[in-house]
Amino acid sequence: MKVVIAPDSFKESLTAKEVCQAIETGLKRVWQDAEFVHVPVADGGEGTVQSLIDATEGKLVELPVTGPLNEPVEAFYGVLGDNTTAVIEMAAASGLHHVPQAQRDPKLTTSFGTGELIKHALDNGMTKLIIGLGGSATNDGGIGMLAALGAKLTDSEGNPVTPNGTGLAQIENINIEGMDSRLADVDILVACDVDNPLCGEHGASATFGKQKGATPEDIEFLDNGLRNFGEKVATQLGKEIISVPGTGAAGGMGAALIGFTNATMKAGIDIVVETVQLSDQIAGSDLVITGEGRIDWQTIHGKTPMGVAREASKHAVPVVAMAGCVGDNYQAVYDIGIQAVFTALPRAMDLQTAFAESSINLANLAENVARVWSINI
Repeated sequence: MKVVIAPDSFKESLTAKEVCQAIETGLKRVWQDAEFVHVPVADGGEGTVQSLIDATEGKLVELPVTGPLNEPVEAFYGVLGDNTTAVIEMAAASGLHHVPQAQRDPKLTTSFGTGELIKHALDNGMTKLIIGLGGSATNDGGIGMLAALGAKLTDSEGNPVTPNGTGLAQIENINIEGMDSRLADVDILVACDVDNPLCGEHGASATFGKQKGATPEDIEFLDNGLRNFGEKVATQLGKEIISVPGTGAAGGMGAALIGFTNATMKAGIDIVVETVQLSDQIAGSDLVITGEGRIDWQTIHGKTPMGVAREASKHAVPVVAMAGCVGDNYQAVYDIGIQAVFTALPRAMDLQTAFAESSINLANLAENVARVWSINI
């Protein structure tokens, strides 16, 4: 029997690799002679770097960069097992978790550190970049990142604008002659799971600004700044970024990547599934087990179990999902090819206990699933 174990991480308790190990531990109590294939997966958000490192036997690169508040922070990116692909989570350098609640102000935060991660990856010979958008503290349209990579954005007097949300409104001229030339030869995939445009009522500022600390007045100011940026890119670089779906992701970082590089946007789960060659791993298997910390109605909208079920269906392999808990309308996953959903909690318990016992509980759940499965075959 061949079993493919392809889960996401269980946030705050287990990495995707640890989830694989716990599930195998339980399954082996019943299926001692089975072949178990571990494929840690993610959907492009938090945990993607670790999952892809684990799945490809890559490595983590840690380095200090400029944080959202222009202070040093410890960040990281992953180098995959091919030694030519870097995986960058924008949040590692420019994430909201780097900014204390009382200091959150997207007029002041910068994505400069994300640009430093990209530059470091290029310095280390990477020829392909996978960049995950999400969890950012910024609303700077990516001009902080662009500044770190050598782009010159200046005001009416020729002075560099501040590389943050405030600087957007000051932009009059864009000069990309000094931008890192290696970007032209690098394959860039952007993991983006939102379709928000750069500006307007569904744009970056209006949709995501409040959670980053923006007041209603800030949102209007930032939206106008992003529009100014978009208009300058259109007139001076000949690229339309204002209304393109996804350009509003991560405070407009999507716009900078589309407007200034050869980047291609794709759903995060699609990028990950292709990178780990999940379909090839599933071929010839008897059962696929997937999961995430919480399965609910959102799972069918681009989350890891959805992507895994889609690949399994191509090979007519049944899929079972395991979760820490389930939420509203979790049954929606039955319509995308998942045959059953199980939760790992054996009894009522507080959250910290659930985290602490997650590996044990997941292994016990896997054993029970194997026993029930064996009855049916």
